[in-house]
Amino acid sequence: MRPFLLTVLVFLSLGLAGSAIAEDEVFSTPEGAIRGYDTVAYHTENRPVPGDRAYSHDWQGATWLFASAGNRDLFAKDPERYAPQYGGYCAYGTSQGYKVSTQPEAFSIVGGKLYLNYSLPVQQTWNADRPGYIALADANWAGLRNTPYKEGD
Repeated sequence: MRPFLLTVLVFLSLGLAGSAIAEDEVFSTPEGAIRGYDTVAYHTENRPVPGDRAYSHDWQGATWLFASAGNRDLFAKDPERYAPQYGGYCAYGTSQGYKVSTQPEAFSIVGGKLYLNYSLPVQQTWNADRPGYIALADANWAGLRNTPYKEGD
C-alpha cells in the first residue's frame, strides 16, 4: 500500500508543480507584443496591421495592440485563438531550438494558427516544409517557452 500511496503523492505533486509554471514569455518590444501589430488582423485581413494604443489588452505579461475595439474584444474573449504560436517568436527559429525576433510581414496562417518568422528569406525556408518545422517547433517549445529572450537573438 505504501508504494501506491507514494506514487499517488508524486503524481499529485507533479500536477501541482505544472500548474505553478509561469506564463509563456511573449515577444514584445516597446511598441507592444509582436512589435505592436494587431494579431487579430492577421487572421481577419490576412495582412499585418499596426495596432493602436487606444485599443490595448494585457495578456501573458505583454501589452497587445489592436487596430479597433472589435479586434481587441475578439482577442480578449479568446486570446489562444488569435495569439501567434511560440509566444510570437520566429517559428523557424523555434524549430531549430532557439528564440529569435520576428518581422510583421513574415507570417503564415496554417490550420487557423498564426506563425511569425524572422524575415521573408527565413519564411521561404519555413514554407518549404511547414508541417515538419511545426512538428519540430512544437517539440522544442516546451523547453523554450519560459527561457528569457536576449535582445540581439
